[in-house]
Amino acid sequence: MKRNFHKYKYRPWFITCRKIAAQLIVPFSIFQFIRTLFLPTVLDVLLLTCFLVIAVSLYFDIF
Repeated sequence: MKRNFHKYKYRPWFITCRKIAAQLIVPFSIFQFIRTLFLPTVLDVLLLTCFLVIAVSLYFDIF
């Protein structure tokens, strides 16, 4: 009997982590944007950029 194998099927724990990240990334990005406006440091800008990349990748379903 042949198993039904899907190469790109994600594990349930990964789907759960992705859903949690999709819910939390917007508030984190907004908070980081406000913090970057008032006190811009290199770390704040890099963290904001990282959050925005994650948000866009989740929005466009890249990973």
